[in-house]
Amino acid sequence: MDPLLLTPGPLTTDPAVRAAMRRDYGSRDPAFVALCTRVRERLRALAPEPEAFTAIPLQGSGTYAVEAMLGTLVPRGGGVAVLVHGVYGERVVDILRRMGRHHRAFVAVEGSAPDLQALDRGLADDPLLTHVFTVHSETTTGQLLPVEAISTVAERRGRRLLVDAMSSLGAIALDGVVADGIASSANKCLEGVPGLGFVLARREALGASAGNAPSVSLDLHAQWERLERDGQYRFTPPTQVLAALDVALELHAIQGGVPARGARYAENMRHLLTGMRALGFQPLLPPERQGPIIATFVAPSSPDWSFPAFYDYLRESGFAIYPGSLARTPSFRIGCIGQVYPDDIDRFVAVVAAWCAKGRT
Repeated sequence: MDPLLLTPGPLTTDPAVRAAMRRDYGSRDPAFVALCTRVRERLRALAPEPEAFTAIPLQGSGTYAVEAMLGTLVPRGGGVAVLVHGVYGERVVDILRRMGRHHRAFVAVEGSAPDLQALDRGLADDPLLTHVFTVHSETTTGQLLPVEAISTVAERRGRRLLVDAMSSLGAIALDGVVADGIASSANKCLEGVPGLGFVLARREALGASAGNAPSVSLDLHAQWERLERDGQYRFTPPTQVLAALDVALELHAIQGGVPARGARYAENMRHLLTGMRALGFQPLLPPERQGPIIATFVAPSSPDWSFPAFYDYLRESGFAIYPGSLARTPSFRIGCIGQVYPDDIDRFVAVVAAWCAKGRT
């Protein structure tokens, strides 16, 4: 039996989403072109200002979309102030370094609140920093960053904001956020399958970005031009993945859109935190910084604790979780997204309780 994936993605999907991948498509076929156009319109509707944005899908993981966004929307003479609160901010610093783009990292301890005053001073001191980058939901820890407040700082200093909304778009509203680019993926809160990243880009910024990209395959402007011209990808698209996303987006709308999905995930998280605390597990984050997507728990200090043994026990009981990725604290992570409901979380907590009864923590 396949386990229920309590991870931040890939995740457990609806049977209708998986069924959509049984059909073969020709990438130049009018039916598939119409499907791509429909997906783009549904994605655009998730932007904070849909009429000002366009959606550009790309083959590959969410990191492909983030790298394409940075390379295309940041001019070659520009620079990026990067808020680093975990692995994904660190990855952006590496991307910018390899691109040769000017950048400055504002590094915080994992799980701590961002220092917006330091960001404000940094932007004032360095006119070469044309953009600000932040992760919205940092899946290293489960922290939800105050993207609205970050947007305010960037706007006040005349800088453009770029957002990694990989594990938030579709479940957490971005109302009030003024951004030029928002990167995300099919296989997170939209509950599609892996293989497709995308960027919601402000048309004005994208239109001015021709020639910026240092990569052929990750050139958002070139991809956008082709999609606008005839609805087709420049290179072979992941046809079945797009078909699955088309169904996933339809289900997202039918089930109540962003408010309903976010509410379900938040209820999952409430059940998870309540149950795990009752068993003695300590969440890494305080409640005010805990997002509804994934929770990081500090590993027990008992000499009998073994994450591999814990994982195997959960896996044999029908659940799969993630190990931690913190540099400073042994931990493990439990996701609340995908086709997961509060009853599933309650069943999971009961399995963890059975593990604890064996005296392994």
